[in-house]
Amino acid sequence: MANAWNRVRRASHATAGATRRAGRSAAHAGRRLGRGTRSLGQATRRLTHAQGAGRTGLGRLIELTSAHSAGDAFVTVALAGALFFKLPVGQARGQVALYLLVTMIPFTVVAPFVGPVLDRFRSGRRYVMAGTLFARGLLCWGMAAAIRPSDALTLFPAALAVLVLSKAYNVSRAAIMPSVLPADITLVAANARVALFALVAAGAAAGLSTGLTAWIGADWVLRATTALFLVAGVAAVRLPRHVDSPDLDADLDADLEPDLEPGPEADPEPGVTADLGAAPHTAQETGTPGAGQGTDLGADHKAGLGTGQGRKARSRHRWRELIRVGPVVGEAVRANAAIRVQAGFLVFFLLFLVQDGNIPGLAPHITLGLLAVAAGGGGFLGAAVASWTRSRSPQLIILGTLALATVTTIVTAVFFTLWTAVVVALAAAFAQGLGKLALDAIIQREIAEEVRSSTFGVAEALLQIAWVFGGLAGLVMSLSGHGPAGLAVVSAGLAVTFVWLLVRRRTRLAAAAGRVPEPGGTPPDAPGGTAPTPQGAAWAPHEESDITPVVPREPLRPRRDDTKPLTNPY
Repeated sequence: MANAWNRVRRASHATAGATRRAGRSAAHAGRRLGRGTRSLGQATRRLTHAQGAGRTGLGRLIELTSAHSAGDAFVTVALAGALFFKLPVGQARGQVALYLLVTMIPFTVVAPFVGPVLDRFRSGRRYVMAGTLFARGLLCWGMAAAIRPSDALTLFPAALAVLVLSKAYNVSRAAIMPSVLPADITLVAANARVALFALVAAGAAAGLSTGLTAWIGADWVLRATTALFLVAGVAAVRLPRHVDSPDLDADLDADLEPDLEPGPEADPEPGVTADLGAAPHTAQETGTPGAGQGTDLGADHKAGLGTGQGRKARSRHRWRELIRVGPVVGEAVRANAAIRVQAGFLVFFLLFLVQDGNIPGLAPHITLGLLAVAAGGGGFLGAAVASWTRSRSPQLIILGTLALATVTTIVTAVFFTLWTAVVVALAAAFAQGLGKLALDAIIQREIAEEVRSSTFGVAEALLQIAWVFGGLAGLVMSLSGHGPAGLAVVSAGLAVTFVWLLVRRRTRLAAAAGRVPEPGGTPPDAPGGTAPTPQGAAWAPHEESDITPVVPREPLRPRRDDTKPLTNPY
């Protein structure tokens, strides 16, 4: 009995010792993991806050956008595993076609409203961004409950709402970029930095969510995404206050209130406007609706219009400025739309060619993984190249990406193999990423603050519709099972678009060069070349020939002291 008791005691001591050693090992591993996590976080913080990005708020915006992209990746993987890959090929085609059609509908309806709403609430952009994140978190919680019963009536509308809210966040983020831009970083480079970290976060989240979906299920992945979006919403509220633009409508009414009844001592000089720094030669007079022009609303107030009528007039002027964005922005949007058509076409065309076995060489799942890696690498490479092209013209960058997409598609149509398909997927993702970053920089530079969100909203809607159109075309062309024929159609469309844009650009530049006088002369719209410039100022063309020459604006009226600055105070 005593020997048995001794054996039990020795066994218990051995078990306790092993438990202590295991606990110490686990604690040591936890400390090492914590130190590694802290080191990784500190290194990431140094990268995101480099070159003054921490002082202006760009670093926080990069981190917030990374969380936003990670959440989108979680949602995409969870829904893809629940709705698409479990279906047969024929049934998957129908589901994808339905999803593409339903995806296009909200953008055609919501596009005229999302941008103006964001412009109206530009004095609270932090809260708008936080609202999109909070709403997506709640929608993810609802979709998690609808995953197991496969409730399509809940999943599809919720997925569409998540998509629209994601686009609304992207529009708000792009609109506030000039407010957080450090002095040593260009717009293209800043957009590229945001895109780089967003792609890295999305790639890491996609890999993690794939494993979690296989382990705990798509519903729990969506519940975890809810927590991620809620935390990101709190981080959005904590962005710097200068992210919010001042309410120009309220300031305008207060500043122009004395002008409603002008006295003899307050008569303005002829041709001088008193609102928003608008140029004396408006778009209607010059016939050159250049981007970023002010809106001459002072005449309405001086004529005795009330506040409500003046606000309606400003709304009409904003829509007029939104429609007439100028030739530079218009060319950039058209080129990006052509690239998006190619990208959407390749995604679904190559996907169903692989699933139907029409791209031999490797197993279907390996081929799909290779194409996915090529597309992800192309997007990352596009963001990296955008951060390098600091002094390059965004217009030339967009034309170069369209030319690259055209050439690679033609080569793949002629020599169609598995590896040329991988190359065209990489080139398409590269062109789409780099072209979109250059388009964002052009809109941020050319479009005035009052309609910038609206312009971004319309551009995002047009690009989304172009992508959906390309996806539907790829879905239909994949039924033939002949890869070179489908790629030949797309390459022909890209070539025609590239030649057309190039001819229009050369014609426009030649016409602008014929209208521009020598520096110190008179504006090109002066009748007879004899009209004086405002206040005797010498007129000179813009440094870049792509931008429509405008007459220098009159000095802005001093703003009230309690108004937040329009530009970055740092």
